[in-house]
Amino acid sequence: MPLAPDINMPHNSRAGLSRYKAYIHYYQTGLRTMSNETRESSMKALLISVLFFLISIPNAFAGEVDVVQVELTKDGENSFRFDVTLSHQDTGWKHYADKWEVVAPDGTILGTRTLLHPHVDEQPFTRSLSGVEIPENITEVTVRGHDSVHEYGGAVIKKKLP
Repeated sequence: MPLAPDINMPHNSRAGLSRYKAYIHYYQTGLRTMSNETRESSMKALLISVLFFLISIPNAFAGEVDVVQVELTKDGENSFRFDVTLSHQDTGWKHYADKWEVVAPDGTILGTRTLLHPHVDEQPFTRSLSGVEIPENITEVTVRGHDSVHEYGGAVIKKKLP
């Protein structure tokens, strides 16, 4: 079987177009000269590749965690309770919202609420965290979500302290 022609040439020129046609001819000739066993093996490999791709689609499109609502109440001198509503298209144990965090303006994590299981059929959902100690000099915090695939991203909410 001849070597594949070089098709790196621009296709807007005659030479490029003729090389492209030569490549197509090479490909078609290769298919015709394959044995049935080789053709069948190639088709099986292609089918397996397509199946793996299709299986991975739900995880790829679940997206990032969005924080959609934060309610904040003072439950001590410098202590706060956060009721946080998240939205994420959890697909199961391989891709789900696994925590949310309260973050100071300098990036210090002040509190973390770990989510122990996927919420596939419960969207959006709200979870609480009490006893988050916030220093007096901090007047605003950011609440951000995290998922098991994309980690951080999605919508965050900045909240001024009461």
